[in-house]
Formats: sequence, structure tokens, C-alpha cells
Amino acid sequence: MDFGTLGFAVLAIVGVPAVTVLYILATEWLVRGLPERRRATIRPWLWLLPAFAFLGVYLIYPMIQTAILSVMDRRSESFVGFDNYLGLFGNDSFWLTIANTAMWLVLFTGIVIVIGLIVAVLTDRVRYETGVKALIFIPMAISFVAAGVIWGFMYEFDPDIGTLNAGLATVGAEPQSWLTEWPRNTVMLIIVGIWMWVGFAMVILSAGLKGISTELLEAARIDGATELQVFFRIILPLLAPTIAVVGTTIVITALKTFDIVFVMTSGNFDTEVIASLFYRARFINGDVGSASAVAVILLLAIIPVMLINIRRFQQQEAMR
Repeated sequence: MDFGTLGFAVLAIVGVPAVTVLYILATEWLVRGLPERRRATIRPWLWLLPAFAFLGVYLIYPMIQTAILSVMDRRSESFVGFDNYLGLFGNDSFWLTIANTAMWLVLFTGIVIVIGLIVAVLTDRVRYETGVKALIFIPMAISFVAAGVIWGFMYEFDPDIGTLNAGLATVGAEPQSWLTEWPRNTVMLIIVGIWMWVGFAMVILSAGLKGISTELLEAARIDGATELQVFFRIILPLLAPTIAVVGTTIVITALKTFDIVFVMTSGNFDTEVIASLFYRARFINGDVGSASAVAVILLLAIIPVMLINIRRFQQQEAMR
């Protein structure tokens, strides 16, 4: 490590806390100089000012800049209006990308939530609950790149390497090319994502399940409710807020899917998704305008999810 890097590290370690302390002292000094009745109004905004500054610099400004670049040419030299968007919408491969992304949204989100919920409910009743949950959660500790490499070997065409084709060979079936035919290849990629994220859904839903009163469940069983009735009429409605949180997280993850696709197929064989399309446009084709248009489209796809969640949080606060 050179002295420049070391000096920057020391400055970051010492300077950031020092600036924070100085800002706190300066803020309180300013607030003490205000009339008593205005202090409670001004103090929260002064405390929030650094957060707003960070949001402006690292979120709002990049969003505005990306939107501007999306209406410029590939080198950001001249204004082209909505030509980049029209070029995307007029390209059949773009709509295939949208179809793949939709498959990730529906299959990935739905299956992860369903399996996570089933596992959370079933493991809640066994003595070896901790061990089972730890085993299922382990894939979350693996990076997306590592998971792509592992499953790439499992999908390998050669039965001597590929686990799936080795299984087919044992029953006399022909080996399959799992990652070259659409839409099967997209489904196989989604399975990798499901394998990784079921553990996350299980842990969050299990925590929500622990918060349901056992007395309520036992009372329903004493009154003659079957296990299915208890699940669908008591557990599921009470878990709805937790399921919504998990669903939102999985939906955003599906929209941002990149690593698995890039590692296993590089977007080839009609497996392109929105994020990999952006990467290809920006870093392979060097088309800044089209890449920015793709980024804006991805942002617009995420905004409704966030608005739904904000509205749900407001409704929950109103009920308290």
C-alpha cells in the first residue's frame, strides 16, 4: 500500500467521525440561538440535512443525469429525443428481454415465496428446526457468481461433468442442453435464483410466524379447525404484511437480476434480461444513449413497486 492510499484511508477513518462530531456541535449551537418554540421545528431538518445531501448527490443527481443521457446519441454529443427509446421498442430482442424479465418476476418471486412459506411453516414444528433452516439458508452465503459457476457445472452437457445429464444417463435418457433453448434456459437460470433466495424468504417468514400467538392457533384447533383452515384463515392473513415485505424484496431482486445470467450465459441464447441488456449496451457496444434508456426503463419499472410499499406503510401507520 502506497502512502497516498494509506493517507486516504486514515483521512476516511479519522475525518468522517470528526466531521460528524463538528456538524453535531455546530447544529446544536445554532439551535440554541433560536427561540424556544422554533427549536423543535428546526432541529429535525438540520439533522436530516446531511441525509438529504447524500441523496441528492448519489441518487437524485445520477437519476437526472441518466435521464438526460437517455435522450442523447451514443456518444452523448447531440440531442436525439426519444430515438433511443423508439429503437429499443422497435427491436424484437428487446421484447424478448422484457419477456425474460417478466418470467423472472412471476416465477422467481412466486416460487420463492411459496417454498419459503412452506418450509417456514413445516420447520416451525420440528425439534431440528435450527439445523434445517441453517442448511436451507447456506446458499445465501454464496455469491451470485459462485452460484452461477456451481450450477453451470450441474447443467453441463457432458454427463461426466453435468449432474443433471448424469442423472438422465443413469436411466438411459439422452443428455440435454439445458442453457441453449428458450424458454427452458431462462427457467433453468431462475431455478438457480430460487435455490439462493428461498433461505431468505424462509427466515423472514419464519420470524413473522413466530409472532403469531400460539394461543390463537390452539383455540382455533380446539374449536375444530383443520390444519388447512388454520393456515389459510389465520396464519396466512396474519402473515400478509411479512409476505408483502418479502415479495417486494424479491421483485426488486428479479428486476435487477444480472450476475447469474452474465456468468452462465452472458445473455446469449435469448436469456437477456434488463440489467444484462444495459451492460451489453454500455460496456460492450459503447452506446451510452441506449444504455441510459434501458436504465430509465428499469427505474420506471421499480417505481410502482416502491409506491405500493409506501402506500402500504402509510396504511399500517394509520391503523396504529
